[in-house]
Amino acid sequence: MTNKEIYKKTLCFSIRRLVFDIISLLVLAGLAVGGFIIAENKFNKGPIGLVIGLVVGIVILALLTRLVSYIFKAGQIAMMTRGITEGSLPDNVYKEGKRAVKERFATIAGFFAVTAAIKGIFTQIGRGITSAGRAIGGDSGGAVGSAISTAINTLVAYLCDCCLGWVFYRKEKGSVRATCEGAVLFFKHGKTLAKNMGRIFGMSLVSLLAIGGVFFGIFYLIFSSFPRAFETLAAEFVVAEGAEVESRWLYDILSNPKTLVIAVAVVAGIAIWSVIHSAFIRPFILTGVLRNYLQSGMEEVPTEEAFASLERISPKFAKLSKQLD
Repeated sequence: MTNKEIYKKTLCFSIRRLVFDIISLLVLAGLAVGGFIIAENKFNKGPIGLVIGLVVGIVILALLTRLVSYIFKAGQIAMMTRGITEGSLPDNVYKEGKRAVKERFATIAGFFAVTAAIKGIFTQIGRGITSAGRAIGGDSGGAVGSAISTAINTLVAYLCDCCLGWVFYRKEKGSVRATCEGAVLFFKHGKTLAKNMGRIFGMSLVSLLAIGGVFFGIFYLIFSSFPRAFETLAAEFVVAEGAEVESRWLYDILSNPKTLVIAVAVVAGIAIWSVIHSAFIRPFILTGVLRNYLQSGMEEVPTEEAFASLERISPKFAKLSKQLD
């Protein structure tokens, strides 16, 4: 099966996840507003009720989101893996994906626990890069280091998804070993890593410029129609003349109505892009990355000796791999 065929057949998971995200936002907003109204009417403390409603909503959605990750995310990756490694998918992909998750529920639960450790490994590396950049180049160096750290975190998000695909492929292995193999595999093959990085960042950049750019233009035209509203809003950011501000460039943007319009349009455009990208573009990118990843692994399955490459970089990975002893 081609990447496009696999993407189209597994898109049902993305659509369901998007619907869930929209409903989640509505529920969160409803609980926040409800908390505000109840607290304001009964105790005249609306803001406190708003915070309580938000906290309750976040707790509820955190639990539901974890369950949805098992069904939608794991199911989609299971079917992507099957399409890549077996070359075919069943007619009812959603039903089969749920069945695959149910069959390996305990292993996948273990995977999500191990994933937290994997993320910690590369978060540790990213923080080191940021600190090194700040030490060398001050704030400018720290900004460069932070950008690199963000890129690493983006890469790690795909890494974790690919590790889950590898867990489904390595059915006979436990989640800890399969995940360790996956982490090593992702970075062991330089050619595969280069392909994956090019696909991830290249297609993401095109997606951001195309989708984010269009919505930025739309929001800019809309917001520009209300100049007085932004003049009033910008005035709220103005501080007394001569007063110190922590970030002069940010203050200059927010206190100027013209640049404030642009800033708000950029944020709104990126927000809409993020939703569309996550639901429809990222799964397509993931299909190609997962194919590169699985093919490399099938050609050469990582061994315990290969774990040493990451053990030297991260004590957390070394601690995780010791669980296999």
